[in-house]
Amino acid sequence: MKGTSFAQKGILSWPPEERPRERIFKQGARALSDAELLALLLRNGVKGKDVLALARELLAQFGGIRGLFAEDNRNLFKVKGLGPAKVSTLLAVSEIAKRRQLEEAIGKNVLRDPQAVISYLFSALRDQKREVFKVLFLNKANCVIAEKDLFHGTVDETAVHPREVVQAALDFHATGLILVHNHPSGRIQPSREDSEMTRKLQAACETIGVRILDHIIIGDNQYFSFSEQHLL
Repeated sequence: MKGTSFAQKGILSWPPEERPRERIFKQGARALSDAELLALLLRNGVKGKDVLALARELLAQFGGIRGLFAEDNRNLFKVKGLGPAKVSTLLAVSEIAKRRQLEEAIGKNVLRDPQAVISYLFSALRDQKREVFKVLFLNKANCVIAEKDLFHGTVDETAVHPREVVQAALDFHATGLILVHNHPSGRIQPSREDSEMTRKLQAACETIGVRILDHIIIGDNQYFSFSEQHLL
């Protein structure tokens, strides 16, 4: 084994003060690099490659943490060294992060604390590969009480059925709604179909006394608000 590096022999052969698991307890999670944090999730590497080297390769291949956690399981399974255990861990961590953001948004008054809602919408929709139409349901105090994905695919006035939005509002006893969908292209300007859909849903909801407070389009780290642009 003469001349074998620490990396070739695996992380357990490293000095304790250099191992990610020991460092996270002594120095805190913020002291670890992205690769070290990812290595703790992956737990072990593959033949000829320790877990930290595998983590670095994954971050390079997918363009960082955001790109890695935006991938679906089909693409992750194509990576050598990622089996069911590792892929399921990555998917679970990604979902936990989204649910934490949702917990932050639930109960928040959308007029007094809009940033909590926007932060959740970014985490949930920013990296989706296809369009998702989501509705946030509000009570009389304009606080978020629930959210639901109603449609997937191309979102336009023919795909989004007003009766399903109305029924969902009745099911949640909502008095107000915020319509949300993403543009996978990253652009946030509303299309003609977006505007037409908003008008149809607004008219349908008015028949049951439910107000649409906003329609938000999520792009790449930016958003478009119909309300802020005085289009509602």
